[in-house]
Amino acid sequence: MLDADLIGCYIPEINQGCQKKKQDKNGNEAKPRHIRKIQRIPAHAKGFSKIVVTLESAKVKPMRIGIVCYPTYGGSGVIATELGKALADKGHLVHFITYQQPVRLDHFHANIYYHEVIVPTYPLFDYPPYESALSSTLVDVALNSHLDLLHVHYAIPHASTAFVAKEILKRQGKYLPVITTLHGTDITLVGRDKTYAPVVSFSINQSDAITAVSRNLRDETYRSFDIRKDIQVIYNFVDLKRFRRRPLAEFRQAIAPNGEKILVHVSNFRPIKRVQDVVHIFQKVHESIPSKLLLVGDGPERPMVERLCRELSLCDDIRFVGKQEQLEDILSISDLFLLPSEYESFGLAALEAMACEVPVISSNAGGLPEVNINAETGFLSPVGDIAHMAAHAIQLLSDEDMLQRFRRQALKRAANFDLEKIVPQYEELYVQMIQQQPAISLPA
Repeated sequence: MLDADLIGCYIPEINQGCQKKKQDKNGNEAKPRHIRKIQRIPAHAKGFSKIVVTLESAKVKPMRIGIVCYPTYGGSGVIATELGKALADKGHLVHFITYQQPVRLDHFHANIYYHEVIVPTYPLFDYPPYESALSSTLVDVALNSHLDLLHVHYAIPHASTAFVAKEILKRQGKYLPVITTLHGTDITLVGRDKTYAPVVSFSINQSDAITAVSRNLRDETYRSFDIRKDIQVIYNFVDLKRFRRRPLAEFRQAIAPNGEKILVHVSNFRPIKRVQDVVHIFQKVHESIPSKLLLVGDGPERPMVERLCRELSLCDDIRFVGKQEQLEDILSISDLFLLPSEYESFGLAALEAMACEVPVISSNAGGLPEVNINAETGFLSPVGDIAHMAAHAIQLLSDEDMLQRFRRQALKRAANFDLEKIVPQYEELYVQMIQQQPAISLPA
């Protein structure tokens, strides 16, 4: 929370009734030197004060934040976990509430707490009621850990379970603001299924604030659902202190002993990632330029991709390295990143590659053009256009000056999404949600 001791007293639109004012040593009313400027926000942003104060020296006080996410290697789980870690580093108390520990929650932090959602199994249930267990756990954590707000990542089923928990807490006299962040397939793929669509639309509209990780995803959400609230775009981010190019000559020598170029792909190997296209692109590059391909990750498409590698006689030059925690090391020895996805709401894997000075060859689907700038940080091509992607890859890898220029431009572009620039946007949103807390009347 912001330093309310000074804010409301000097901005009458925020607090008309504040009587406490600071005085200088002569007893005169002092001017609030820490207020730098006042910004106005759109009138359609319902529930927000029309005045937002941008502070220069006032600190954001520690908040108790609940984070709900999928604890897997997908982009939503990675961003949720990295956000929680960054918030904890800034002094906030962060409570992760998931069915298992998030994969990137890999070290102890005094400000991070983990609450496992236990789903009882009974013979009556063919499918254990995870949503009910999650809602009950949210209520328990909110009450006993005194949460200030709840931030749920991925709408299905987290937005609806958060709504249920919020309603239960209201009846116990506690107001818990809920922020829902939309990440991609919760809107563009799963959410459109008629089985889920009514619940997705309802629960998103019941959130106190909604964010999307790209403009494309925001627009897709408005096109696909009857959303009657403002959706704020807060981009995904990268930790530039972690994802940076390192001199790892011995590692590179082990992968490419004869000086071959190294291409890399990172994903969860689902059909939407088009990993078989990656192999076909590499085949064309390999015919022109001595090269190696590293495939990072795992998932349902891996057996088919392995079979394709054998059919194309590329097994000696393609390595399946599985899920890797130290991804930044692999990116540090790579020359080119391939991401020919059917759809990406943002393209976090591409951003992490760019932070390590690796240009990106990608499709132009979804939010990728908001990250990868065509002919500057890499190249964009239509989905499925293997020949076009391969030609651009060969062009880059054949021209060392061009490759080095693209490396520098990729890093410069990635700096726009630095963690230190994006995380404060979430903090500001949290403060706004907490400050608009309404009075709650307990039911008779």
